[in-house]
Amino acid sequence: MAPLTLQDRAPLTNTTSSIPKLGFGVYQLYGQSCQKAVLDALQAGYRHIDSAQLYRNEADVGAAVQQSPIQREDIFITTKIRQSAGSPDKSYKSCVESIEKVGGKDGYVDLLLIHIPGTGRESREELWGVLERLHAEGRARAIGVSNYRPQHIEEMKEYAKVWPPHVNQVELHPWCQQREIVQYCEDKSIVLAAYSPLSCGDHLNDPTLGAIADKYDKSPAQILIRFALQKNWVPLPKSGNPDRIKQNANVFDFALDEGDMKTLDGLDRGKAGALFPANVK
Repeated sequence: MAPLTLQDRAPLTNTTSSIPKLGFGVYQLYGQSCQKAVLDALQAGYRHIDSAQLYRNEADVGAAVQQSPIQREDIFITTKIRQSAGSPDKSYKSCVESIEKVGGKDGYVDLLLIHIPGTGRESREELWGVLERLHAEGRARAIGVSNYRPQHIEEMKEYAKVWPPHVNQVELHPWCQQREIVQYCEDKSIVLAAYSPLSCGDHLNDPTLGAIADKYDKSPAQILIRFALQKNWVPLPKSGNPDRIKQNANVFDFALDEGDMKTLDGLDRGKAGALFPANVK
């Protein structure tokens, strides 16, 4: 495996875009706290920010990007639409509003995702059509899905012009590895973005994780991020603490050996290990 760096990016199939392999999540960060965290992340070297309509902080992400001295084209921004707004036109308008919150008037996002598959094909088909329209217009440089299972992605073949989706963002960490989805996406060249790669902190005191952290003189969080990177996932760690934001980006001066990767692999609990079990098969 070639050495990883903070600047590394993964190509997105059938696009001219690529996605930074380390991202910064902003779930449950709001207002000035969100803006400061994004600015701290950009200063620490992150170039990939992940937001969503559901997070209610798209405008805060946009404000931070405007305040940053880093050029907009050097920052990769993701947002997500959760559900249909009632019609294709209303959903399109909803997406444009989100895009302009994070990317400015007449701006763009680098990646636009459908946040959840929901309960019906009709809604999935409508939303994908909206994303394809925005992709064709250049308002979304890449488009994808979140929490989709293989059957949802296979179903898309019946109505999608853009297939496969460029990204599938799902919960991934040692205790929830969603192996079927991971294998399917790898086979289809769909980039896997890993939300909650730190397991929302629930397992940071795990003794097995702690022993590995001690071995490398790293924090448990750094081990989890490095594990995700070596799995070829795109982890999206979140923190509002400036020291931890920096520390979580400092994962490129070591590599987990094969034995330690296998040990962490062995922590998988399947659906029982999921923090968001409704989104896990």
